[in-house]
Amino acid sequence: MATLTKKKKEAIAKVDSEKLYSVKDAVSTIKEVSLTKFDATVDIAVRLGVDPRKANQMVRGTVTLPHGTGKDTKVLVLCTPDKEEEAKEAGADFVGLDEYVEKIKGGWTDVDVIITMPSVMGKVGALGRILGPRGLMPNPKTGTVTMDIAKAVTEVKAGKIDFKVDKYGIIHASFGKASFDVEKLDENAQELLQTLVKLKPASSKGVYMKSIFISSTMSPSVAVDPKTISA
Repeated sequence: MATLTKKKKEAIAKVDSEKLYSVKDAVSTIKEVSLTKFDATVDIAVRLGVDPRKANQMVRGTVTLPHGTGKDTKVLVLCTPDKEEEAKEAGADFVGLDEYVEKIKGGWTDVDVIITMPSVMGKVGALGRILGPRGLMPNPKTGTVTMDIAKAVTEVKAGKIDFKVDKYGIIHASFGKASFDVEKLDENAQELLQTLVKLKPASSKGVYMKSIFISSTMSPSVAVDPKTISA
């Protein structure tokens, strides 16, 4: 077993594992215990009282974080030639169709988000086996299959993220960087949590938000009191 460094031990000691924090106190603590030499990503994991195997309890959606994610999101737009200029002007990193479909078939997936349009979904759908497991498959529900390419690219670049409950009923999302100040991290997390509250399925009974943990890359995680999230 790897021995803990002195700094890591000190970081763990600063987190009270018996305590449930408010979101603000949690991000403040995470900023204190973030030990990486690089600007660590701050993540949240929310365990919901839903059964994702039931279609009427699937929680998925999008949220635009008020202060962005802090990372430069690489966007690929798969579109017809008449839409290419619009995509480039909106800030897409890669724009095209057939050549990128072939690149993806060859294993290339060096992007964060793929945006496309309904008329080319036939070609894009064939990439499902590659894009699906990586969470890159465009979907009308998340606004990544649209005729308004410019709007979709602008929103993603501004900090729009999508999320989906996994098979264990947990939502995982990154909502900022350790270099953000506490207020920005708090506001980003609150925006995401309020979006989840609004998406509570009518068929979900009992406690909806079972647990919330906030952590940063290689940091201990901090438990947030779900009761502090106002419905």
